[in-house]
Amino acid sequence: MTGLALLPQTRRWFIEATVQRVPWTTEQLIAAKHGRTISVVLPALNEQATVGTLVSALRPMVGGLVDELVVMDSGSTDCTAEVASRAGARVVQRCDVLPELPPWPGKGEVLWRSLAATSGDVLVFIDSDLVDFDAGFVPALLGPVLLWHRRRRPDVALVKGFYRRPLRIETDETGTGGGRVTELLARPLLNALRPELAGVVQPLGGEYAATREFLESVPFAAGYGVEIGLLLDVHTRYGLDGLAQVNLGVRKHRNRSLLELGVMSRQILGAALPRCGIAEDGGSAGITQFVQLGARFMPTESVVLVADRPPMRDVLAARSA
Repeated sequence: MTGLALLPQTRRWFIEATVQRVPWTTEQLIAAKHGRTISVVLPALNEQATVGTLVSALRPMVGGLVDELVVMDSGSTDCTAEVASRAGARVVQRCDVLPELPPWPGKGEVLWRSLAATSGDVLVFIDSDLVDFDAGFVPALLGPVLLWHRRRRPDVALVKGFYRRPLRIETDETGTGGGRVTELLARPLLNALRPELAGVVQPLGGEYAATREFLESVPFAAGYGVEIGLLLDVHTRYGLDGLAQVNLGVRKHRNRSLLELGVMSRQILGAALPRCGIAEDGGSAGITQFVQLGARFMPTESVVLVADRPPMRDVLAARSA
């Protein structure tokens, strides 16, 4: 493999805006904040087994590099909120933010509502189901936002993390089989419909940093469509100059069944197609899958929410009008 398939502008971007090994220190980032504040947000739904460890690892950064650490609870029915609070995070229930709007299910909803629940000029999102978590993810993701304005290039609005993703966490002999939706859907889709983004290693990764200015200016796709929606929107708004990516090493998390990944893929496709100029009816979409019952295969239908929340700055402006 030579990499020659990348467009020339993508190849240049990959060389200039991909950090394979983080060169900056936390102390350098703190010095470069210049009054800017940082919010770290962990979206969570029934993650009592892992969220406390993540919060405990991140808590020492609060008061230095990080100004607030928030767990956004998406309606957990276990002890996620209690565990996160005991570990030192501020826990916010999704229904307590913009309570006049009934909540939608899924990750995109709590990330969108987190904009109204936090105050940081830069937000860092970290999935709360990670195992063997490295708190160094946060300073790694913040480097391009806080430091790269010195490079005489436009300010970076979104920094995506990338990593090796083992398929299962139970053994070390698992290679890199995780990220199945990325390889089977997202990457082919971007190569075909938005080839300038073919150099993004993890388009669906849940660890990324972004400026509030950008996040509040764009719609948020429902559920699992949120990551590809933000990626396409930052490219539409700023081009490749608004995007960077940083190698975070290894990311381990809970893997899902193929049926679950099929539903996830339908939601991602529903967020991506309109942003690539292919019209699709909004609202609820369906996906037909098949389950085996004995020797027979039977169809099963799942309803998938395909919709966007409006830019948060418009919502907040209407609220205060």
